[in-house]
Amino acid sequence: MPSSIRLSAAWPDTLALPGHPAMPLRVQGYRDAAAGRLVLHLHGGAFTSGGLQSGECLAQLLADSGAMVASIGYPLAPTHRFPDAVEAGYAALEWLHAQRTRIAGPKAQLFLAGEEAGGNLAAAIALMARDRAAPPLAGLMLVAPMLDPCTATASHRAAQGSQVQCRFAEGWAQYLRSPRDAEHPYAVPAYAQRLAGLPPTLVLAGEDDPMRDEAMAFARRLEQAGVCVRTGLIPATGWPESLEKPPEPCPCAVAVQRGSA
Repeated sequence: MPSSIRLSAAWPDTLALPGHPAMPLRVQGYRDAAAGRLVLHLHGGAFTSGGLQSGECLAQLLADSGAMVASIGYPLAPTHRFPDAVEAGYAALEWLHAQRTRIAGPKAQLFLAGEEAGGNLAAAIALMARDRAAPPLAGLMLVAPMLDPCTATASHRAAQGSQVQCRFAEGWAQYLRSPRDAEHPYAVPAYAQRLAGLPPTLVLAGEDDPMRDEAMAFARRLEQAGVCVRTGLIPATGWPESLEKPPEPCPCAVAVQRGSA
């Protein structure tokens, strides 16, 4: 028996919400084993690419931990620039909260998870949920999150060498409508002035991950703001590229499953 199943009989392939582009949807996991944990998962792809298939690794790990996981294919840049993906993700979170009893049981708690650009969106949606006082979140998981549009940290330089331009810088340039968008906390959560009130957060990065420094800096800021934070640095991950085609066994499997337990 597979470790998780897609509940195709119960849920549509597409999530159509008023005011937002239709988003591919996949719900997976065993309802009886979910223990009341329901996760909205957002894939990576530097804001411009990726989808349900490229995000399957993390979604599968979360489902294997006993959670019910709803993954969405949010609208991509440059066709959809900020704030389209964040607003669509928040609408999906509201929808998931309304469906939580059907999907994961009456005591289901709601979590957000994302890798790379999806980690940025997950953090932004968590800020939005805090500011709008709904829906309630039990936790946030960020894996190799793409948080700093400057792409000039030591970990970025170590990963990119002398290369000035990279797909992450290009992704930011296509995602943000103008340089002033970088001042908005929902576009760049790492620059948010107020982080208090976010749910308990797990931040994972690889030692060889270009996003390592920005991820750990964000974790420190969360901790300083009084947020309960757990961090993990995992050696030789090859992230974020290897998140789409992970080696066997996946280097983050234990950390993800412990963090979501």
